[in-house]
Amino acid sequence: MSQLYDRVALIGLGLIAGSMAHAMRRGGLAGEITGFARSAETRAVAAEIGLVDRVCDNAAEAVKDADLVVLAVPVGAMESVITEIAPHLAQGVTVTDVGSVKRAVIEAVAPHLPEGVTFVPAHPLAGTEHSGPRSGFAELFDNKWCILVPGDAPRPAVDRLGDLWRAMGSSVDEMDADHHDLVLAVTSHTPHLIAYTMVGVADDLRRVTDSEVIKYSAAGFRDFTRIAASDPTMWRDVFLTNKDATLEILGRFTEELFALQRAIRQGDGDLLHDYFTRTRAIRRGIIEAGQDTDAPDFGRAKAAKR
Repeated sequence: MSQLYDRVALIGLGLIAGSMAHAMRRGGLAGEITGFARSAETRAVAAEIGLVDRVCDNAAEAVKDADLVVLAVPVGAMESVITEIAPHLAQGVTVTDVGSVKRAVIEAVAPHLPEGVTFVPAHPLAGTEHSGPRSGFAELFDNKWCILVPGDAPRPAVDRLGDLWRAMGSSVDEMDADHHDLVLAVTSHTPHLIAYTMVGVADDLRRVTDSEVIKYSAAGFRDFTRIAASDPTMWRDVFLTNKDATLEILGRFTEELFALQRAIRQGDGDLLHDYFTRTRAIRRGIIEAGQDTDAPDFGRAKAAKR
């Protein structure tokens, strides 16, 4: 694949931005990659490991002359970041993001963009429980989806960004912002909230000791603890900015949970069997679609080899 952008600026240098840097280098997709993070410690680590071509001391320097700017910061920080960099954006630049909520990001970013700047929101459906500049790896996006929310953005800018994500290993789809937020409330946001809750229940259940929780964790609970290890700032912002869709799906989950409680209490084995049969079919569909790759373990294996 040939170079798609002359200069890409990564604002935020955690797992997703770091993996983008590795993936772009793998494919020779950017002439230069600059980066900025609010934390001086993060910038120092990024410089030490050569994460990007140039680590900048401020966001304005990072975005100077960039033709793609990636906002890889928590959703709650998007508005403050865009107001800081907006005066320094070049004409014709595309600004994108990697947040898992889209309507709130659009409302935070779009009003502050100067004329001649295109905003194409994006969400790569990939991640691990690890964070920080050392956590990224080029293969994170391989065989994963990236959703673009183009709105009324010019088609050439949307297609170019889609080409970048495909070249980094992803399949690309497009949605409108509200539908994206509802889909992600089902597939990601509510499951994360349930995982946090289940781990919290285990912690509160004093009849089960901490050592027993750790020693006898079966695969199901291990999956909960992996999910619950995700970045707390990011997930706080997700739930506060996608509250309507998450509450809608959480309400539906509560209804289903009450129905299962009643079936267990009444000994309704037929209902339980039918329910588990239907949900097993959904799991099989996920496997057939190739969406069951264990990215966290893969990432740790790669990190161990480096």
